[in-house]
Amino acid sequence: MATLRGMQQPELSKKLFKIIKSENHAIGAYETASRERIAIASQLSDWGEATGDDSISDVSDKLGVLLSELGEQEDVFSQNLEDYRTVLKQIRNTESSVQPSRDHKGKIADEIAKLKYKEPQSTKIVQLEQELVRAEAQNLVAEAQLTNITRQKLKEAYDLHFAATIERAEKQIMLARHGRRLLNLLDDTPVVPGDTRPAFEHAQQARQVLNDAEEDLREWTPNLEPISSAATEMSGNLMPAQAGTAATSVSGKSEEPEGPVGEATTTGQLEQNPSRDVSGSSTVVQPNYETSS
Repeated sequence: MATLRGMQQPELSKKLFKIIKSENHAIGAYETASRERIAIASQLSDWGEATGDDSISDVSDKLGVLLSELGEQEDVFSQNLEDYRTVLKQIRNTESSVQPSRDHKGKIADEIAKLKYKEPQSTKIVQLEQELVRAEAQNLVAEAQLTNITRQKLKEAYDLHFAATIERAEKQIMLARHGRRLLNLLDDTPVVPGDTRPAFEHAQQARQVLNDAEEDLREWTPNLEPISSAATEMSGNLMPAQAGTAATSVSGKSEEPEGPVGEATTTGQLEQNPSRDVSGSSTVVQPNYETSS
């Protein structure tokens, strides 16, 4: 079914459609990695307990907690990537809606060329040329709207993507550093046969490592350079505000899209607004097929 949807995509939107589908597979891989990491963390804790060594049992149990949190970060990352992917869909939908305008203009131009070759005296040529003028005017508006939404949403999408990547990286580094602290609590001094290992003396310190990790995650805040955007100057018809009233075709038909335009992104701070809605793309003409995932 996904392949069939890809074949039905207008030529203009096929490449971005492929990117969006590939990102869907990548997101699925991160979700799988999250589940696997959490399962492995549990297995490590079970193994440590089975060794019968109190020191290994305590350390491995707490390593399992940190590793499980690393797995949770993969899941958060995949959710944030889905937000980025949703913004890319807005560009794809706009591309799809502009394709008919291009095709219509090209079809009229082809008909004129054929008539001039076969019936150069035909009165229909003048009629078609007038129709071509209108089609070119409408397409000119559509192309401007496409480039406006493409630039705005490309910046917004990858602002989300890179902000999510930075969040994941910084939190995983944080957790890994605490994991290394735990390893330093385990005494690996060799013993000779018959010697007894001393009791684990760092249980309190090991618990403190987990407390520190939890506090660090709770206090983490993004420190990102804002992505600048002038798209706030764009009016509801995807044109500059000062040119908004001119965005009509020669026939007088408004080219204003039916849907609302998404606002420009600010700093990409996903942590502060994880559930924000990035749907609601604006297109020149609504596509006549269902939006694919």
